[in-house]
Amino acid sequence: MGVAATAVLLGLWFPLISVLAKAGILMPPLEYTDPPYALMPLLGGAFLLWSMGRLTATGRAILGGLSHSHLISIQSLRLIGGVFVIGWLTGDLPWQFALPAGIGDILAGVAAIQAMRALNRGDANAESLVRRASYIGLVDFAVAVSLGIATSAGALQLMSFDNPNIINAYPLALFPEYFVPVFIAFQLFSLGALRRKSRQLAAV
Repeated sequence: MGVAATAVLLGLWFPLISVLAKAGILMPPLEYTDPPYALMPLLGGAFLLWSMGRLTATGRAILGGLSHSHLISIQSLRLIGGVFVIGWLTGDLPWQFALPAGIGDILAGVAAIQAMRALNRGDANAESLVRRASYIGLVDFAVAVSLGIATSAGALQLMSFDNPNIINAYPLALFPEYFVPVFIAFQLFSLGALRRKSRQLAAV
């Protein structure tokens, strides 16, 4: 049931985000009093997935059957963030966002691959590499989201006035509003698994 529910959720989430992005609803607020619609799917989606994984019996059972290698391996897909650098090279994205976000995603993806390989080999420092990959990934999200807002047309724009960011316009909006919540949730799952293992070892 849990797997089916998650599949249905992700299956419905994609067309919903696509419709909202095409309608321009996910753009940053134009006024300080406007609701932050752009952040709602990003943070709300991450919280929903985390809740399904940690607060339901089925979710805990599924996560309990996954190794650290499985949990961190999904972060290797962050390498696709290199598309932001390409967007800067083509002039479609401002460098103030594209370079930090794109390079940060690439670093997060490389760190995840290193951690996954270390886990598979049974290296002594594997768990340290998992933590490093998770922290790099979460910091990258914080930087990318902040700069995405600061470079986009709206009440909170602080830079790149000559070339406003279009990351929240379709189809680029699928990155922060669909993929990022999944990545964030799995970063938290990975860190949670490490904490539980540490508590178990301490109790022995």
